[in-house]
Amino acid sequence: MKRIVVGAHYGLKDWIAQRVTAVVMAVFTIVMIAAIAGGATSSAEAWRGFMSHGAIRIATFLFAISLFYHAWIGIRDIWMDYVKPAGLRLALHVLTALALIAYTGWTLQILWRL
Repeated sequence: MKRIVVGAHYGLKDWIAQRVTAVVMAVFTIVMIAAIAGGATSSAEAWRGFMSHGAIRIATFLFAISLFYHAWIGIRDIWMDYVKPAGLRLALHVLTALALIAYTGWTLQILWRL
């Protein structure tokens, strides 16, 4: 019997990656809410000072990468499950990856601009 592999078949690795990236994003969101409540965004100068800390820069980078990878897994699975022509699916994968990489770079540029 010949096995036909279709759809998203990455299994446990992607399931764990989505959970880990979701936790990273949730923790970052809580930190940002606390910072906003604590006045870190009360002025442009306060925001620049807050975002210039090394730990916040690393956390922002991890958030952006987590968001990129989390979105990639979800959108890739949608394309794999619902787009049947292989050429179209490949084109959508490439366009999605390029867009997510560009969005990640743009996010970091905006957030780290001093």
